[in-house]
Amino acid sequence: MHVWWATLAPPTAHRTALAALLSPDEQQRAARFVFPQHQQHFTVARGLLRLLIGRYLSTSPAALRFTYSSHGKPALLQTDPALPDLRFNVSHSHGQALYAFSLGREVGIDLEQIRPDVAYLELAERFFAPAEAAALHRLPTSQQRTAFFVGWTRKEAYIKARGAGLALSLKQFVVSLTPAAPARLLATHDDPAEHTRWTLADLPPIPGYAAALAAAGNDWHSSCFVLPETSLEILRV
Repeated sequence: MHVWWATLAPPTAHRTALAALLSPDEQQRAARFVFPQHQQHFTVARGLLRLLIGRYLSTSPAALRFTYSSHGKPALLQTDPALPDLRFNVSHSHGQALYAFSLGREVGIDLEQIRPDVAYLELAERFFAPAEAAALHRLPTSQQRTAFFVGWTRKEAYIKARGAGLALSLKQFVVSLTPAAPARLLATHDDPAEHTRWTLADLPPIPGYAAALAAAGNDWHSSCFVLPETSLEILRV
């Protein structure tokens, strides 16, 4: 399992080159964002995704085509059965991005900025499972905000790994919340055995952010890499 971390503010020349890699539908999606910064982040994130996949598969990044599940999870549209079964997931938040790659194994990743303006207790009461909300209240106040975002990323990573989207309520499963404790999927109410089929992991900290990884099975480990701003020169196929 490989995880890449990248910033979404490369030099202008790199942004232009990355934009040129996108397919027409991706360019249309970028154009629908109201704010230029959001357009840039989407464009750079998708361009870097194409560069990374192109490197893994030794193919042209611009030639890649994607398909989407009924809940919007992207996957490679592969027409060559000889290519590896590469699976991936992407998350970006406030100018930072994380990419997860695996072979033949569903994977999900989530990244969230720990923001001071979020009413985390109210959100936990509204969206988290009752056991998680209770666990959050039991923590010292000084730990609650970070614990909320840690729990949120663990839950989102699991939902994204399953490809369930909004069809899976955040209340239907329970994760560990304490930042210092191991990331664990504790219970899955829709299928009591489901929690044994997945493994969660926290990722090396990015200052001011929480991040988590989820993948099928328990026989994997992750390696993390930093994608430098010179990625176009390093990754070009």
